[in-house]
Amino acid sequence: MQTKRIKRAVNGVLLLDKPFGFSSNQALQKVKWLYQAQKAGHTGTLDPLATGVLPICLGEATKFAQYLTDENKTYVATVKFGVSTTTGDKEGEVVSQVDCHITRADIEAVLPQFMGLITQVPPMYSALKVNGKPLYEYARDGVELVRAPRQVTIHALRVLSCVDNSAEIEVCCSKGTYIRTLGEDIGNVLQAGGHLTALRRTATATYQLAHTVTIEALEQMTAEQRDALLLPVDTAITVLPKILLQEDAAYYFKQGNPVWVSGTIPAGELRIYSEAGLFLGLGVQQRDGRIAPKRVVNL
Repeated sequence: MQTKRIKRAVNGVLLLDKPFGFSSNQALQKVKWLYQAQKAGHTGTLDPLATGVLPICLGEATKFAQYLTDENKTYVATVKFGVSTTTGDKEGEVVSQVDCHITRADIEAVLPQFMGLITQVPPMYSALKVNGKPLYEYARDGVELVRAPRQVTIHALRVLSCVDNSAEIEVCCSKGTYIRTLGEDIGNVLQAGGHLTALRRTATATYQLAHTVTIEALEQMTAEQRDALLLPVDTAITVLPKILLQEDAAYYFKQGNPVWVSGTIPAGELRIYSEAGLFLGLGVQQRDGRIAPKRVVNL
């Protein structure tokens, strides 16, 4: 008879190097199982084709997963020009081929068109839902829907290499950016078409690829070694201003009560800490000047 695993109240952020072939949810469930965690959530879907930085929030960190989902991401995309596929990546069927010779200079000449605020049409092979059903399910049934264009922001674009019509392009972008669509659109401007052959996420917010761990490495570790890899819960929201509360105010804040804080308080959401440096959660200033709890953590 199989022994039931006891779930743990483990808190923190794990920086996973998501493996090729895993969906984000499969990677999440594997990490959750290894940690025997009561709660876990990931912070922005990566296609099974993609690898790289996938922050996994455990326990109290799940309260801030959306903040990481909304942060900028950096990718290295490998685009094969001259060949277009049904899915925009190597998983799809070839729909057109063009004889071409695309150089690094050719690509660099058109990249400025894709900088800043741009418009993309979401691909049919994506997880975006229409009437509660992912677009890729419609696509698999041979149904093509009209998709509303959406605006995204490309903060930086540069060519890392280009050999035999295949280029590595580094992209720093806002949430909601489809890198497959970006690769296709660059190929179309070059009148060659194109598709992704590889995609690696190298950063999410301040989290970097160099600090990630693989599932294989996690499997070889003890529970103590795995726990030592977890980053503090508040690393998920380091972009927010930090406010210290005196101990009496910290007590009432933890009970869900608005509290007074001396000095000038920045507008918007705030990271709240006790004088001893314990992270208490998120707060926001009310009209009367007090800071009200928005999300309180129990660490």
